[in-house]
Amino acid sequence: MGQRKRREMQKSTPRMDSKSVRSAFIVNMFREFPDREFSMKQLTSASGGNSKEGRYIVRDIVEALVEGGVVERHGRDKFQLSLTQLPHYEGVVDLSASGAAYVKVEELDCEIYVNQRNTRCALDGDRVEVVLQRKPHREGDNPEGAITKVLERSSRQYVGVAEVSRSAIFVRPDSRKLPMDIFFQRKSYPEVKDGDKVVFRIEDWREGDRSPRGVIVDVLGRQGDNDVEMHAILAEYDLPYKFEPEVEQAANAISATIDEQEIAKRRDFRGITTFTIDPADAKDFDDALSIRKLEDGIWEVGVHIADVTHYVRPESVVDCEAQERGTSVYLVDRTVPMLPERLCNELCSLRPDEEKLSFSAVFNLNEEGDVLQEWFGRTVILSNRRFTYAEAQARIETGVGDYAEEIAVLNNMAQKMRAKRFKAGAVSFERAEFKFILDEKGKPLGVYTKEQKEANQLIEEFMLLANRRVAEFCTYREVGGKKVQRPMVYRVHDEPNEEKLGRFRDFVLRFGYQFKATKGRSVAKAINKLVGEVKGRPEENAIQSLAVRSMAKAFYTTDNVGHYGLAFKYYTHFTSPIRRYPDMIVHRLLARYLAESSKSPDKRVLEGQCVHASEREIVASEAERASIKYKMVEFMKDKVGEVFKGHVSGMSEWGIYVELNDTHIEGMAFLRDIEDDYYYYDDARFEVVGRNSGRRIVFGEEVWIRVKGVDMRRRTIDFELIVSKRR
Repeated sequence: MGQRKRREMQKSTPRMDSKSVRSAFIVNMFREFPDREFSMKQLTSASGGNSKEGRYIVRDIVEALVEGGVVERHGRDKFQLSLTQLPHYEGVVDLSASGAAYVKVEELDCEIYVNQRNTRCALDGDRVEVVLQRKPHREGDNPEGAITKVLERSSRQYVGVAEVSRSAIFVRPDSRKLPMDIFFQRKSYPEVKDGDKVVFRIEDWREGDRSPRGVIVDVLGRQGDNDVEMHAILAEYDLPYKFEPEVEQAANAISATIDEQEIAKRRDFRGITTFTIDPADAKDFDDALSIRKLEDGIWEVGVHIADVTHYVRPESVVDCEAQERGTSVYLVDRTVPMLPERLCNELCSLRPDEEKLSFSAVFNLNEEGDVLQEWFGRTVILSNRRFTYAEAQARIETGVGDYAEEIAVLNNMAQKMRAKRFKAGAVSFERAEFKFILDEKGKPLGVYTKEQKEANQLIEEFMLLANRRVAEFCTYREVGGKKVQRPMVYRVHDEPNEEKLGRFRDFVLRFGYQFKATKGRSVAKAINKLVGEVKGRPEENAIQSLAVRSMAKAFYTTDNVGHYGLAFKYYTHFTSPIRRYPDMIVHRLLARYLAESSKSPDKRVLEGQCVHASEREIVASEAERASIKYKMVEFMKDKVGEVFKGHVSGMSEWGIYVELNDTHIEGMAFLRDIEDDYYYYDDARFEVVGRNSGRRIVFGEEVWIRVKGVDMRRRTIDFELIVSKRR
């Protein structure tokens, strides 16, 4: 305890002549500083004087507190409040690279910080018991505590590189969430070779042991091999990289025959102009558009979606596997599908010149894109043509080619629907998407920008239309002239957080931009205006990135709060059942409600499926980003020592993130490596400042960097800042 605090306590405390008064003061002292250790001398001095009689009294008090379990003895002459006296909670560990932990406690809706010395051998993802020792000193800080017990070990897998000696295998984990090497007996894993990437799981870590005990569950192959590294990323995020034989067998056993009885149950679109528009490298086509003119100014447009649930029955082997996966995963060089190839690339893929079963949303639209009439149901289609986005775009731009007239009509309606959506308050985030050029072995040769043009927007608007109208149709049914709400799975996006918006407002003000909106649709309009103002400027990416982070995250739920970003009151995912399990759920709900089934689905079961699907979506996104990061690092591996021009894209207390102008690859320049001054990050002003020179480095600033080094295992790129444009 500091002398100042001790003097304040003594001044505010009367003479401690009685044992009972001293005892109450000492107990209060332990409770006020639950994370501190006190000596007998400190307790005696603070509680009223360090006389001989006082020392005897304090000793008796403390010994009684130890015997009563209120205080614990640490060593010979150190005492601390017993953890049993503190509030206990359960939570899940988020382990940092330093070994410290953040325990997510749902009951408190916060994270409790736990110093490395108080983690009690807990690992990332473990469910633990934690005590709260210290409340936050200031707003925004984490409360502090200590883990008292590991309740349940996480079953997550880790990936690492094996270092093999004569009798032992040490595995260096790739993940920063496991900041220690793991020991294995070599005799238990004779197939593991030095430099192999292995997948392992932690079984236990007992107090007193130097490292956890685990088991190697798979040997992926040589470090650096492209397939091995991609499989390692999937394993790291507990994502499958193959289907089990029983799943493949079940999928292969599904009949491809479409008999006349099945066709008779469906609305027949085989004679109506129908086509797909997809990326050039797409292998599965889960949506198609049909179009025909009904009368002057009125068009029938069908949004036809692969009827996956016709082939995949609830609780079948294939369905259970799809539900567990939740989504397809798109790494840089491959797709890890939710469904086996038999389904996603064959039976359910709406390939041209093949009769296919679909679930459709059909609209009568005027040329303004207004819905005059709608119909939902199962159909049979025959796609006339497979367009790539580039081919469809060429017809939009030139008006020449097969189906150019139909595409022009669809594009005209799509652009008008898009304009109305933004007028209603939809948020416009249109960041360029970057792709790698890979050789046959997966080595990155270059980077290019994937532009979103009108052909992409055409498909997007009609998919949004189908998703929105299906969500609205499924939400209510008419009973005795009244609307009764039905259980439904929604894709929701809540309003922005006002605190995050305040930080965003302060950030953009540093660039001279005004952002006054605080809530409601005015925020969306202000963001759209700002996005237009920063377009093409050095700070564009920084501002757009922080704007995205200021928004709420979209997720699946049965409780509809609308979709703020799209400005839709009702929204769901109906249009991609090949790659998203929630779409399969929605197909089944739509079929049930069209059949007017009297039995309502269990909302609690649906909500559980929503939570799982949202979690799997987050994991898939993290794995996709990890694969992109790996290819970025691999691309820069042979460029160490070279100089590039970039701009400041982010900051932290450790360094400056720089995004290279040509390739948009990002790395970090550590502040400690800038030699002309001592630099620190001023988080209140969003800038890095030289202590002596006063030099300031700001977001969006143009800089020159030298590639200092890369770490393939950690997927990091280190830059050295040479010079910035500003001085």
